Amino acid sequence: MSYSHYERLSAVDAAFLAVEDHDAHMHIGSVALFDAEPLTLSGGELDFERIVQFTTDQLHKMPRFRQKLAWIPGFGQPVWVDDASFNLQYHMRHTALPVPGDMRQLKRLAGRIMSQQLDRGKPLWELWVVEGIEGNRFATISKIHHCLADGISGRDALNVMMGPDPDYVPSPPGRWVPRPAPRGVELFAGEVRRALTLPFRLMGSGESGAGGPRKGLDSPAEAIQGLRDAASSGIQAISRTPLNVEIGPHRRFDWARVDLDEVKEIRARAGGKVNDVVLAVVCGALRRFLKQRGERLESIEFRAAVPVSLRTDADTGTLGNRVSGIVATLPLEEADPWLRLLRIIDLTRELKSSGQAAGGALLEQLLELVPYRISAPLARWGAQRGIANLVVTNVPGPEAPVYMLGSRMLASYPVVPLAPKQALGVALFSYDGGLFWGFNSDWDALPDLHDFEEQILLEFEALRKAVAISPSHAEDPTVLAKSPLGEDSA
Repeated sequence: MSYSHYERLSAVDAAFLAVEDHDAHMHIGSVALFDAEPLTLSGGELDFERIVQFTTDQLHKMPRFRQKLAWIPGFGQPVWVDDASFNLQYHMRHTALPVPGDMRQLKRLAGRIMSQQLDRGKPLWELWVVEGIEGNRFATISKIHHCLADGISGRDALNVMMGPDPDYVPSPPGRWVPRPAPRGVELFAGEVRRALTLPFRLMGSGESGAGGPRKGLDSPAEAIQGLRDAASSGIQAISRTPLNVEIGPHRRFDWARVDLDEVKEIRARAGGKVNDVVLAVVCGALRRFLKQRGERLESIEFRAAVPVSLRTDADTGTLGNRVSGIVATLPLEEADPWLRLLRIIDLTRELKSSGQAAGGALLEQLLELVPYRISAPLARWGAQRGIANLVVTNVPGPEAPVYMLGSRMLASYPVVPLAPKQALGVALFSYDGGLFWGFNSDWDALPDLHDFEEQILLEFEALRKAVAISPSHAEDPTVLAKSPLGEDSA
């Protein structure tokens, strides 16, 4: 029998394929700024070919980036196979802004790039290199389909191109040889065998369809309650707001930066976590933004979905999605920034102890038992219905500067995709003393996206001032209760 190779997508990975359509594009990404001097040629242009060669030498660390989708006949289940026609030049794009390109032009370019779906006939990623940016800088704009990576694994995949040593140059790997893709009959037979044996493997080892262990709950009673909490968050109808409308395919992208030490000072004084500060700032900015739009806040139950990473040390360097989450109702009616923060600390502590996130992880395991032809329509129905008004996701990054071919990364603004009827997504990335905010929005629904970005900064300053004159809650044992989910979400 001839050798062939394929890897099955997990239920969660496949769901991100199922919910994508012409308007809701399911790719994550980032806009990163770099010092251009180390990569500038004598004529003043950027040495793009050196970046391409460097990427070629690193791809052996990211084998999924040379794989494309295939589909199991009869089942419709997606799988990964090696792309025998892989061409790095297709995935790496070189462009420039009119010199000197400013941040407004770069944001518009990022929005246009994020408005374009990835080609499902090829490996699902792109990396744009943009030169001509003011201040002798260049940018990278990355796109990775969410079925390929979550925020943490996407960060790890891109970080193989960077490191703390500006002089690091890796040795070239050996030649890549694609593994043969299986025939349709092999895929069909393999899926039949899996369907017959999976329930026994799940009961015996707690495996997911991706083949790895998952965090679960400690007892049957906790499992039932956790599933109930996770399911209840998905069946409650959300309040309709100007952010929850039918979206189109076009995107605006904006960003902001705040000092990470100031965020940590607020967190320490209140006794919460970085994500509590983030949610308090988002809540305050939404309060300002919706009032500006003429909305009656007392009639809105505004829910934010906050992803929580389920990755362990054993998952480091692996792609795919290892994530659950909580759904938090934000206190928009609270006018005082300090009291709003304390209420959110209490709320998130209660949600984390409820088992909602762990129940979501268990639900993920159960979904592996459901055929894709059933789970895909369910995922689309759930996405159209919506469980939250927006997503707020936070990915921790390097605490020290990192470099690509000697060029220091100066900033990195993350991109979270928009689900149907979610016209705004908020993503954060901590790096080198800064907390970088990325705001992805529908072009038509939020022509005033920049107003929201400004309101984030105004609300952060208001919270910082309120904390400075408020009594510390750091010694309150009810506030400092340790979350069973550990540190901030991803």
